[in-house]
Amino acid sequence: MRELELMLNDYRLTTAEILYHLPDHPSLLQAYVWQELDIAPKFPVLHKFLDFWHRNLDGKLHSVKITTAGLVQPADMRFVDGEMVVH
Repeated sequence: MRELELMLNDYRLTTAEILYHLPDHPSLLQAYVWQELDIAPKFPVLHKFLDFWHRNLDGKLHSVKITTAGLVQPADMRFVDGEMVVH
């Protein structure tokens, strides 16, 4: 129920592709995919996660690519041209 409340309050499914340097091999990059409900364009939940990463993890961040999609939207309606009944 909490997720539905968030979606009704304009939280959107947010996906971040995080590239970071491997601690033991800084010239190599590793990808991490993060996904949560968050509010665009400020992304407070993602910023909280990235702050945690910066404070507690050894892999230095290289870049973050963000995509977001609204989950609760008006229904998409189409008219049907015909109907076929199969027994």
